[in-house]
Amino acid sequence: MSRSGSPVHRHGQVPRCGVLAVNLGTPSAPTAAAVRRYLAQFLGDRRVIELPRALWLPILYGVILPLRAPRSAHAYRQIWTEQGSPLLAHSQALVDQLQKSLHDDGVIADVRLAMRYGSPSIPEVLGRWQGEGLRRLLVLPLYPQYSATTTATAFDQVFETLGRWRWSPELRLIGDYHDDDRWIDAVARSIHDFRQKNGVGDKLLLSFHGLPERYLHAGDPYFCQCQTSARRIAAALDLPADAWLVAFQSRVGRERWLQPYTDASIAALPAQGVRRLDVVCPGFAADCLETLEEIALRNAADFVAAGGEALRYIPALNDSPAHVQALAALVRRHAAGWPEFDPEAAARQARLRAESAAAQAAYAGPVGSRP
Repeated sequence: MSRSGSPVHRHGQVPRCGVLAVNLGTPSAPTAAAVRRYLAQFLGDRRVIELPRALWLPILYGVILPLRAPRSAHAYRQIWTEQGSPLLAHSQALVDQLQKSLHDDGVIADVRLAMRYGSPSIPEVLGRWQGEGLRRLLVLPLYPQYSATTTATAFDQVFETLGRWRWSPELRLIGDYHDDDRWIDAVARSIHDFRQKNGVGDKLLLSFHGLPERYLHAGDPYFCQCQTSARRIAAALDLPADAWLVAFQSRVGRERWLQPYTDASIAALPAQGVRRLDVVCPGFAADCLETLEEIALRNAADFVAAGGEALRYIPALNDSPAHVQALAALVRRHAAGWPEFDPEAAARQARLRAESAAAQAAYAGPVGSRP
């Protein structure tokens, strides 16, 4: 029984292994009401806004949400697709391809997507797995660079959810992959291929999501990992030092954030002779509001208004084959030793799973209730 009293395990059930890919989240619709619910959950997270609740919550509910929700809903409408949220659609496509890649290699682990905020939530996805005999779990946050505001809060919710289970699965976590060779090569290849097709811009801007600067001084490694990723990507492309730069986007409020700022850098570059600017966002595994609306639409218009000719946004890796293969290798490395990742053991377990399913179909009652 679970703590809620509902049955979640059958004795003799074949154990399952899961890979939980976690992304940030998205509102369910591009409406002010849906965005307000999403922002309340996101900005109400203590990991994201490190202020005393008594100070922050009145500001959040009294000022931020009433003003920001309608503006953000308008921004979401600019990028919403027939499939819904781009972040959700791209993330699900990536997870589907990762599942296929692992299965093609003989791995029998299940790969599922969860969102830290919104749906499908981490508790929802883990709850479905609980009744299926989940005994081993690898958590893959889709954030190449670690931050307490992203990776750690995803881990927090996994821990909180599993803490309510009577039988917790064996757990492994992937903290970051900011300098993983395959991932670096995948990003560099996407930039190279874009420029082969569209020509080389005057400069390459690598834009990462920003954080309050005090988070860096408190010990968050995000800034340093972004710099490492950028240097390695530039080196893989054999770019000279004056051909690329790093900046940080999406800042809000009056507090000092990681610098230089993306919007200020973009506005200043035309005066420095940059006519065509290529922008890539290596911190985002999948395209979303921050890449498609902020960079490709709003910042692109600002660049032209400042005298530039064109800002060309280079898409996120999304479900590209190189991205899928990089993550598949990462998952296999972190799951080494688990039977589901050993071809021979996986084959035996697959047979056991089929036999168990057939036995349960033949006898509907729980095994433990047999006379």
